[in-house]
Amino acid sequence: MTADLAPRQEGDVLVRASYSGISRGTESLVFRGEVPSSQHDAMRAPFQDGSFPGPVKYGYSSVGVVVEGPSELRGRTVFCLYPHQDVYRVPASAVVPLPDGLPEERAVLAANMETALNAVWDARPTQSDRVIIIGAGVVGLLAAYLCAELAGSDVLVFDIDSGRAPVATALGLAFTSEPPIGVDATLIVHASGREEGLRTALQSAGFEATILELSWYGDRDVCLPLGEAFHSQRLTLKSSQVGSIPPDRRPEWTHQRRLAKALELLRDPRLDVLISGESAFEELPDTLARLSRDPAGALCHRIRYSTDDPTARNG
Repeated sequence: MTADLAPRQEGDVLVRASYSGISRGTESLVFRGEVPSSQHDAMRAPFQDGSFPGPVKYGYSSVGVVVEGPSELRGRTVFCLYPHQDVYRVPASAVVPLPDGLPEERAVLAANMETALNAVWDARPTQSDRVIIIGAGVVGLLAAYLCAELAGSDVLVFDIDSGRAPVATALGLAFTSEPPIGVDATLIVHASGREEGLRTALQSAGFEATILELSWYGDRDVCLPLGEAFHSQRLTLKSSQVGSIPPDRRPEWTHQRRLAKALELLRDPRLDVLISGESAFEELPDTLARLSRDPAGALCHRIRYSTDDPTARNG
């Protein structure tokens, strides 16, 4: 599929993509047409083409090199919340240069790290909390990684897939494949995307614990046993969504500053373990179909782009 580039405006940059990342959970729901009609506007990605349920050009984890634009950006490697596309033109304000020490191959995790950072802001963990992360996907593991950075923190990652244990261990995280029911956690971050995971969160929560819900279920209904200990334990079930910065952070944080911070947080080489595969841009339709049908073992799947002259084609 090809797309015509928008006419160049003053201050625009032309970016040649090097890599992009598939946000497997959200993009699988989009690929299957499972975005609820009530969320069609809220779930639009920056620079998305088309409308839900489809066809749409979607995605938001692109890394590339600025080949045209202001002199201070020309030749710089940048991150942009742009769909999967080999060449694109956007306002210069839409790109964030990669910090020193961050390879472009790892920078595709920036949108996931931004989501995890926003979740930690919403959750407000402290050194005295016992934190359980349910769901060892990319966002869950990044949230656990950030919580574990707190001195004296007690963080446990739970996933029914024991194959995620080596990934958690590589990040210095404790892991279990046995449901942590009855451990009386003070903070639980749920990121499994499954109703059963959220039920486990309710069963693992201590008195007056907070359960932060990071999963997005699309058009699926979720049934919870709120007639059990939810009220007697005075539990808080709280949502988090990267589209909005928490109120107490808004006076000093913009979306672009938060994204720049997410890129800085990715400089740890251990985070490469979150890249579970790579394929060529030309294989993207088949790759998305496969990951949507059988996501077993997949974390962040990276898309690799050709290094051909970007002026030779439209994208």
